[in-house]
Amino acid sequence: MTMLDTDRALVQAATAVAKLRCRSDNHTVAAAARTADGRVFTGVNVYHFTGGPCAEVVAIGAAATQGVGELEAIVAVGDRGRGVLPPCGRCRQVLLDYFPSIKVILGPMDALRPVPVRELLPETYVWADQQLDPSAIVRTGQWPMPTVPSSRPASED
Repeated sequence: MTMLDTDRALVQAATAVAKLRCRSDNHTVAAAARTADGRVFTGVNVYHFTGGPCAEVVAIGAAATQGVGELEAIVAVGDRGRGVLPPCGRCRQVLLDYFPSIKVILGPMDALRPVPVRELLPETYVWADQQLDPSAIVRTGQWPMPTVPSSRPASED
């Protein structure tokens, strides 16, 4: 796949956030995610010895707070000019589960390319496969909460 102008702009957005907000050991990576209608949401990682959230997950949360149900592209950029960084395994799984058609921008700065997240996790478990009504995602734009077979209503506690 080739980079679009909107993909380059997404990299620029994440790079700008990394330069502006990643100035300590607590925040070392910035991410930017784009919706199909062009809205961009950013986030930074929240480092903590207990394993704080990655920048990609924070950007997803920022989009969710604005009611976004689908993202089409995401990129993470490291601080101190480290360039575009690939998502960790946990982020790859989250991206696949929540946005199975999302493209992840990867590669060296002179050869960036959007890659379907499914290519980053071939033959993987897909949490969405466990949903009762996957068509609800299309109708509402939101992922339904998983149903745990042995759970009972909170009122029975």
